[in-house]
Amino acid sequence: MVSVMRIYAMASHGRRGGVPARDDEQRREERAEQQAPAPQGPMLLPPPPVDYGVFMQGLVQAMQTQAHTQAALQAQLEAQVE
Repeated sequence: MVSVMRIYAMASHGRRGGVPARDDEQRREERAEQQAPAPQGPMLLPPPPVDYGVFMQGLVQAMQTQAHTQAALQAQLEAQVE
């Protein structure tokens, strides 16, 4: 069974020359097991990649809404003062 740690290590690090892939992965996994205690509960997968285009659209929309709200509140305040 392939561990999440091994999948993450393979995805985030390139191969180094000189060490066969299987030995390198086995050593990395053994070091990780020695350093970290056994996790309690279910293993969580890394979060999915972020779609920055969608994120930016939402951010712009929120900023526009805030600007409109602030302008409306300012207009109400000025109307009360008069």
